[in-house]
Amino acid sequence: MTAIIDYNMGNLASVRNAFDKIGAKAEIVQDPEKIASFDKIILPGVGAFGDAMEHLQKTGMDEAIITFAKSGKPLLGICLGMQLLLESSEEFGFHEGLGLIPGKVVRFDTERFPKPLKVPHMGWNELFVKEKTALLENLPEAFYLYFVHSYHAACDDRYVMGETLYGYTFPSAIYNGNIFGFQPHPEKSHKNGLQILKNFRDM
Repeated sequence: MTAIIDYNMGNLASVRNAFDKIGAKAEIVQDPEKIASFDKIILPGVGAFGDAMEHLQKTGMDEAIITFAKSGKPLLGICLGMQLLLESSEEFGFHEGLGLIPGKVVRFDTERFPKPLKVPHMGWNELFVKEKTALLENLPEAFYLYFVHSYHAACDDRYVMGETLYGYTFPSAIYNGNIFGFQPHPEKSHKNGLQILKNFRDM
């Protein structure tokens, strides 16, 4: 069974509903001591990086997630949950992350945009596959997903399984062994997003 981590950062219902659609069992979990008993975990979330890390640390959920990741079982971070997998973020100051994927979270550099674009990046955009991991099986080399974010990952190419163009190209899907992260929302991305969640279910 899959645990959906509840750390007061929202977006739980839509993830749970998406799992219901694909016929997968998922349980919303607040207790860090229960995490180890699950086969897989999802770290969803919307909101501020610093607030999220503070809550994870206060409850001991940060250590539970790190321990789970070391077990080799699959872990998936979505949106803010993906960003928390990285080492640090510059959102509203400097904050340390979970450090499960080397890299950091940075704000869109609008000075690099060839033409004015709105930040946050919001709406449907393409993910271009760079590395065909298990989570991208049965999907084309480029496909649309739904995005809502002002900050993005910055990491070495060896941790990038997908990238997206918005002003410039940035990593929109990252991984490190059994640990995966998507900046867009698979649970809000219809057929393509549900395929990602099915792949995760079947890992």
